[in-house]
Amino acid sequence: MKAVRRVLIVSPHFPPDTSAGTHRVRLLAPHLPAYGWEPTVVSVDPRDYEGRLDPGLAALVPPSLRVIRARAWSPRWTRKLGIGDLGIRALRGLYHTCATLLQQERFDALYITIYPSYPAILGPRLKARFGVPFVLDYQDPWVGAWGLAVGGGPDGAPDVKSRVTRWVAAKLEPRTVARADAITAVSDGTHEEIVARTPALARVPRHTIPLGGEAADYDYLLAHPRANRFFDPNDGAFHLCYVGTLLPMGFETLRAVLSAACELRARSPLAYARLRMHFFGTSNQTNPDAPARVLPIAEALGMDCVREHAARVDYLDALTIQTQASAILMMGSSESHYTASKLYPGLLARRPILAVYHAASSVSSMLLSEPSPGIRLVTYDDTARAESRVAAISRALDCTIGGGTASLPEVRGGFEAYSASALAGRLAAVLDTACRARPSGVEGLLAHA
Repeated sequence: MKAVRRVLIVSPHFPPDTSAGTHRVRLLAPHLPAYGWEPTVVSVDPRDYEGRLDPGLAALVPPSLRVIRARAWSPRWTRKLGIGDLGIRALRGLYHTCATLLQQERFDALYITIYPSYPAILGPRLKARFGVPFVLDYQDPWVGAWGLAVGGGPDGAPDVKSRVTRWVAAKLEPRTVARADAITAVSDGTHEEIVARTPALARVPRHTIPLGGEAADYDYLLAHPRANRFFDPNDGAFHLCYVGTLLPMGFETLRAVLSAACELRARSPLAYARLRMHFFGTSNQTNPDAPARVLPIAEALGMDCVREHAARVDYLDALTIQTQASAILMMGSSESHYTASKLYPGLLARRPILAVYHAASSVSSMLLSEPSPGIRLVTYDDTARAESRVAAISRALDCTIGGGTASLPEVRGGFEAYSASALAGRLAAVLDTACRARPSGVEGLLAHA
C-alpha cells in the first residue's frame, strides 16, 4: 500500500475570506487525500482580513481539512505607512507558523499559491532550512500589466507605487522560481510569460492546472437557498448576468459587448427591450459604495438596460445569480493568458452562456472542443481586436436572447477534466514528481540575476 504523503499548503486567502484567491486551495485541498496526499493549509487569521467575511463560504470547507491560522499585521496601522498588501502584512506570521509546523511534523512538500505574491519568497527560505521540496502556484501573473500598462493613477494609469511594485516583482520572481522544484499555473500563457522574462527558468518543471469548479457547491446552495435581492428571474425580462472583477485589460472587451447591445437596439428593438444586462462585483471591492466601472461607459452609449452592482458579492450570492440568470455573460481580456476561471462554475450553473474571449484564451479552446447549442462563443485576437467583432457579438447576443432560457445538460465529457477532483489529481502528480530530484543548475544560472 502506498504511504500517504503530507503537503503543507500556504494560501493567504481562505474562507471565510471572500476574495477571489480564496477558492484555489479551497477547491483542490479537500480532494488531495484521494490521491495519496494529506494537506495542511496555512492561512491568515480571519481577524486580519480587510474584506467582508462570509460564514456560508466557510461552510463549504470540509471539517476534515486541517487549517492553521497565522496572524498578520493590522491594516489599521500598516496603511498609515502606505502598506495594505495582505502578503506583506502576513509574511512574518506565515513564516513562523510554517517553520513551527515543519519543525514539529513531517511534510513531504510545500505548496504556496499566489496572489498575494510576497509569500512566495517563503518557499526558498523554508526549503533551505528544512529540506522540503517547494512548488509555487500562479493564480495570476506575478509580473503582469500592473505598473506597466495600468496602475493606481488617474483613469487607471501607472503611478509611482504601481511601477515600484512591478520593479520589486521583477527582481523577486526569478530568484524565487529558480529555487522551486516545480511551478504550477492556471494557464500555459502564464508559464510562457515567466520564461520570456527569464529564459533560464525554462529548466524549472512547469505544469498547468486550470481553475475549476465544485459541483458540491451547487448541492449546498440547493439545500441552503439564498434570496436573490438583485433581480426577479420571473419578471419576463431577459437577465444577462456577468459576475466578477472587471480587470483593467478587460475594458476593451466590455466596450465591444456594450456596443454590440447598442447595435442590437437598432437592429432588433424587441429583443433589446427585453434585455437587462447585470454586472456584479466589477470593482473587486467589498465596500457598498465601490465606484462603478460599467455604468459610465453604458451611459455614454445612451444605454438604459445596464445595471451594475460594483461591490463584490459573496460567493453563494454569485452562484444564486448565475443559477437564476436567463443567461451568463463571460468576458475575457486583451491579454491572451486570461483563463477559464469562471467557465466551469458557469457550466455547473447550467444556464445559457455568451462568451467573448481572446482566441488564445483557454476558454476558447475549451468551448470549441466541447460545442453546445446553449453556448455561444465570439473570439478576437491581437490583430482582429474586440472592437472589430461588435457585429458578431451582436448576432450572438440576439441568438442568446432568442434561444430561450432552458437549462443546459449536466457537465460531461471533456469539461469534467476541470472538476476540482480531477484538478487535485493533477496537483498530486506534480507533488509526486517534486519529491524526486530536480534538475540542477538553475539557481547557479540566476546567482547574479
